[in-house]
Amino acid sequence: MRIVVAGASGLVGSALVRVARAGGDEVVRLVRRETKSDDELQWDPSNGRGPDLHAIEAIDAVVNLAGAGIGDHRWSDAYRQQLLDSRIASTDLLAHAIAHLEPKPRVFLSGSAVGYYGNTGDAPVTENSPAGKDFLADLARQWENAAAPAAEAGVRTVFLRSGIVLSTKGGALGKVLPLFRVGLGGRLGSGRQYISWIARPDHVAAMRFLLDDDTISGPVNITAPNPVTNAAYTKAIAAAVRRPAIFPVPGFALKTVLGEFAETVLGGQRVLPNRLLAAGFEFGYLTIEDAVRSLVESNA
Repeated sequence: MRIVVAGASGLVGSALVRVARAGGDEVVRLVRRETKSDDELQWDPSNGRGPDLHAIEAIDAVVNLAGAGIGDHRWSDAYRQQLLDSRIASTDLLAHAIAHLEPKPRVFLSGSAVGYYGNTGDAPVTENSPAGKDFLADLARQWENAAAPAAEAGVRTVFLRSGIVLSTKGGALGKVLPLFRVGLGGRLGSGRQYISWIARPDHVAAMRFLLDDDTISGPVNITAPNPVTNAAYTKAIAAAVRRPAIFPVPGFALKTVLGEFAETVLGGQRVLPNRLLAAGFEFGYLTIEDAVRSLVESNA
């Protein structure tokens, strides 16, 4: 399979490229800088310049994982706009480029997030649940809508509603591991809020599954089947590094440090991957304890 990947340098994208190539797929990475090798294609979504996909013959799939990090900065008005622009502009450019290809790719995996559902507390959430009403929900809704040109052109389009991706290499787990390793980790806020997580190897495996299964389109929750509370999550990290988790971070402190983003951290989502399970996808990591322990032991 010949796959074009946007966001190939990110936490998930880099793993997807590595696994796809190991499996014999040909991967072309979209880059904003000058190209350095034959497996790269330049584009500039911030300035409205899409990739010349006509330069690549017979593309089978396009995967879009591009976007600024949700928790990388406080949500100033400028950064909120960057979060929107970095997702919507890239998706719109790719969708229009795909729509004008002949022959067209068989599938377009377009990034999204469980933030689509908003703060849902401890109520189970599936792909049939409605969108939320906060900033992240609006962002995800616009993100998915930007892929419309590809779907309208007849390309099977899948929205990857990703949960919190766990890896020691970055993201939510990688950032806090140093604190837990010196005994300074702990729950956030009350600890009762649900976290919808997925181990990075399972996220990559799910994308590979969705590339191959021609029957699936539309939204798909990319989360483990067993979401857990923040307290259970931090307990699993502490156990994996053999340190206590005795320093909880109160909600007011999070709001001081993170600003508006703290509401997302302190809120909850109990998202279930019903469509993946119904399609027969098999998760490698079913419990948070096994996932965190394995990732820490293998430094993955």
